Amino acid sequence: DPPESRTRSNPLRKSSSKRQANKDKYSVLLPTYNERENLPLIVWLLVKYFGESGYDYEIIVIDDGSPDGTLQVAQQLQGIYGAHRVLLRPREKKLGLGTAYIHGIKHATGNFIIIMDADLSHHPKFIPEFIQKQKEGGFDVVSGTRYSGNGGVYGWDLRRKLISRGANFLTQVLLRPGASDLTGSFRLYKKEVLEQLVDRCVSKGYVFQMEMIVRARQLGYSIGEVPISFVDRVYGESKLGGNEIVSFLKGLLTLFATT
Repeated sequence: DPPESRTRSNPLRKSSSKRQANKDKYSVLLPTYNERENLPLIVWLLVKYFGESGYDYEIIVIDDGSPDGTLQVAQQLQGIYGAHRVLLRPREKKLGLGTAYIHGIKHATGNFIIIMDADLSHHPKFIPEFIQKQKEGGFDVVSGTRYSGNGGVYGWDLRRKLISRGANFLTQVLLRPGASDLTGSFRLYKKEVLEQLVDRCVSKGYVFQMEMIVRARQLGYSIGEVPISFVDRVYGESKLGGNEIVSFLKGLLTLFATT
């Protein structure tokens, strides 16, 4: 063949990769506990941004027995948007974030999984950026970062900011994970990668997110980052208290000793 025919792009390859991209489906896992005020808006925003981007998706609501009627609100949303878009996979009581993800993964039909908070602190407008980043670099994990680029935190008092910054700094010094934001919980995973990581993680609560990134590095998975704006919850009470801080420090030291 002449040289120019070898260097010319292959239209069949292009159309094949395009077909693969069109086959991609994104399962959003939304663990909820007392989020009846926030859930309608977060679901509406997810539907809006997925609709605009054209990607196939499903939203899996994993409610842990909320006494405020969150599940009833989720049922109404399912009636509005359809059972193929909003899936309800409730549990009887609060069983923790890690087990909520395990529960959600079992029911996810997407080949990519997005985890995020349901309290509006994570804006769905960043999801198309996550997807684009993943496609550009073929990353196994794409993590939202508050501490790089134009990322930031809004609505926190000085105490919360100091705790978050301090936790992240300690983590960077002790674990050297190669990622700028370990305590965040807004991420996109290849489904099989998330399954592997969840299987290996032993932490609970806030340390769980940190361990996921540390284990990802250990296993050689690639991690991309997208700067995000984190906004403190609009409705409801923050779940960060003294017990969570103590648990975080214990978990950090355990990870340092075992990784």
